[in-house]
Amino acid sequence: MKVLLINGSPHEKGCTYTALSEIAGVLNENGIDTEIFQVGSDPIRGCVGCGGCAGKNRCVFQDQVNVALDKAAKADGFIFGSPVHYASAGGAITSFLDRMFFAGKENMVYKPGAAVVSCRRAGSTATLDQLNKYFTISSMPLVGSSYWNMVHGNTPEEVLQDKEGLQTMRNLARNMAWLLHCIEAGKKAGISVPQPESGSTTNFIR
Repeated sequence: MKVLLINGSPHEKGCTYTALSEIAGVLNENGIDTEIFQVGSDPIRGCVGCGGCAGKNRCVFQDQVNVALDKAAKADGFIFGSPVHYASAGGAITSFLDRMFFAGKENMVYKPGAAVVSCRRAGSTATLDQLNKYFTISSMPLVGSSYWNMVHGNTPEEVLQDKEGLQTMRNLARNMAWLLHCIEAGKKAGISVPQPESGSTTNFIR
């Protein structure tokens, strides 16, 4: 089993990476392979709603989104990390996830997901709320921890001083590993994923 951790920070080895690395280490200890995929340091264009991805599981723009979709198809769980910018997720990870889920949602459905945020001081819960919406519209079990999934600090060194934040990351990793093992056991027992209803869409303007 493998968890894909996506680092949406423009700083490849910054505060968000420090939190994701703490998670990855505990996942590895629990028999889960991990990969940290960096997306925040290169420009990521936003979704233009062209619909060119329909039925293709690919975005028409050839960049890191399609690379991540290939990795997502082979992953069993996801953790998205973002710094807090103006009390919300960073622009790069927002554009990235808009396109990743619009073009390749089928690679993520029914796989556990969690969001992790790093901030100097405030805006963390608003950012978590924003990121969690990608999971909850995609039939993905949302993995929590012993506190909200956040670390505080303005540098990686300061994040390492956030004892409760790092504890929260480790507990998140244990919860993710436990859920993945439960899902694997369920598959072996013949339990399949739910079959959703479809076909009913309601517009508010008539």
